[in-house]
Amino acid sequence: MFRNQYDTDVTTWSPAGRLFQVEYAMEAVKQGSAAIGLRSKTHVVLACVNKANSELSSHQKKIFKVDDHIGVAIAGLTADGRVLSRYMRSECINYSFTYESPLPVGRLVVQLADKAQVCTQRSWKRPYGVGLLVAGLDESGAHLYYNCPSGNYFEYQAFAIGSRSQAAKTYLERRFANFADSSRDDLIKDALIAVRETLQGETLKSSICTVAVVGVGEAFHVLDQDTVQQLIDAFEIVGEPEGPAAEPEPEPEPDAAAEEGTTADQGAAPDQGVAPMDI
Repeated sequence: MFRNQYDTDVTTWSPAGRLFQVEYAMEAVKQGSAAIGLRSKTHVVLACVNKANSELSSHQKKIFKVDDHIGVAIAGLTADGRVLSRYMRSECINYSFTYESPLPVGRLVVQLADKAQVCTQRSWKRPYGVGLLVAGLDESGAHLYYNCPSGNYFEYQAFAIGSRSQAAKTYLERRFANFADSSRDDLIKDALIAVRETLQGETLKSSICTVAVVGVGEAFHVLDQDTVQQLIDAFEIVGEPEGPAAEPEPEPEPDAAAEEGTTADQGAAPDQGVAPMDI
């Protein structure tokens, strides 16, 4: 991946018209833990994976509150994410003090993108190695934006960034048509299922994921672990027929084996329950 001749400076173009330092920053986002965002007409849900580097350490915080109507989830260098979230808080406070109204989400995203773009055009700076999912609610409705280290920004109905995010994107692409009219609880359920897809067979627990919500009549806040665990338990029950929908049909076919003894049926039931978590 390294092009030693053209990647020593962020302002050096390659003959193919590429800035490799910017691409390396975008690669840092892909190496970070997964972050997921979904929005409906009234709510936005952010979810992320929290994994500690060691059993002896705590995990890094990946979701930050910017204002009562805005929050961000990050993937990449956490230190860069803290700096940018602090900048966003300052902009919200200054705007509220000056105009006595909340800062529109789209305007804050543009300011954040401009700040990131400056780092791609100064030789004494480096691009921010973090991607941000910005969730917010303003007069025009609910919004979900993705800010890239290159200075680009995009608005999404649902999106996932970070390591193994493609599995979550695949799930979101199958379900995104229903997100606009989804309720708050349905959005949270879909977010948790998308997070589970990025774990590659690991058990989804409240200790390794964080969920935050903002919506109409509901300020941005992070759900506590007990609430998240209750939602995970509920979604596991509902999730059994959703995942392998075609699998339960062929399993009851060997009726002869079932008639020989009830023990075989009792052994099959736990397997059906475990299957969705193993995928």
